[in-house]
Amino acid sequence: MFLIVYPASSPIFGISIPTRTLSAHRTVKKMKICITSMSDNLEASVDLHFGRCRYFIIVDPDSMEFEVIDNASLSASGGAGVRAAQQIINKDVAVLITGSVGPNAFSLLSAEGIGIFSSRAGSVVDAVSAYRAGSLEKIESPNSPGKR
Repeated sequence: MFLIVYPASSPIFGISIPTRTLSAHRTVKKMKICITSMSDNLEASVDLHFGRCRYFIIVDPDSMEFEVIDNASLSASGGAGVRAAQQIINKDVAVLITGSVGPNAFSLLSAEGIGIFSSRAGSVVDAVSAYRAGSLEKIESPNSPGKR
């Protein structure tokens, strides 16, 4: 949601809109990055499969505080990518770093405005550092056929 502030004297479509002042105490959301992971810590290897990764690690890239989430769809017989996407969408992340993502998960994540980036090797910490340095490739379309 955007708030556009116009001076009271600015006519928009023939009407005047009163000026509003934004509160100095507004809350700014911290950026969250989700990395698919083989284990439950920052030194763990990046898991290259989004829908069937073992863990999601949600990291604040400024403080490196993190939360570990078990992937509830790890052993699902089908629809793992969609379930995994819903799981991280509910965590309000801005960026996903993984190896590959299928078409259904890609569509859901993209519709939510989540940036999807590829990391092919290294640890969770390495992936966050590479993202901050701008050296990860953005995934612009599904790069996995889905069900494996």
